Amino acid sequence: MNKSAKLPRELKVKPIKNGTVIDHISANRALNVLKILGLPNDKSKVTIAMNVLSSQMKNKDIVKIENRELDPQEVDKIALIAPNATINIIRDYDIVEKGKVQLMDEINDILKCPNPNCITNTSEPVNSKFYVINKKAIILRCYFCDRIIDEKSIEFRI
Repeated sequence: MNKSAKLPRELKVKPIKNGTVIDHISANRALNVLKILGLPNDKSKVTIAMNVLSSQMKNKDIVKIENRELDPQEVDKIALIAPNATINIIRDYDIVEKGKVQLMDEINDILKCPNPNCITNTSEPVNSKFYVINKKAIILRCYFCDRIIDEKSIEFRI
């Protein structure tokens, strides 16, 4: 083989021993997932792959988080911005649990209503509540003021 004809090198991402892999995230949404999860931080190493080819989705993002498993409320938030995501729990390098995120019919106390006059945005101790109108296009309706919001208008409570 001559020196000018180099073979392409394949880069591999190191597997994680323990933690979570979030796969099939809609392309260019991995950074939103990190924001929801409060990452990066000092406790978990994070690997991100963005706009990688996918046979199922054309392009997708992947997030690997070492030494952290997600709680159900975090998974619910991810479902709002990445409805096709799969969550893989890794222990001792093996997938011990695999599941697809599922958007609930009702979203409680994790979103902020964009209507400034909604009772959930006042000093009243009222938790937000949204009904899911469309799971594919992500359309929600506020229980209290009937404001309709889409995926682009979603704002998480801090």
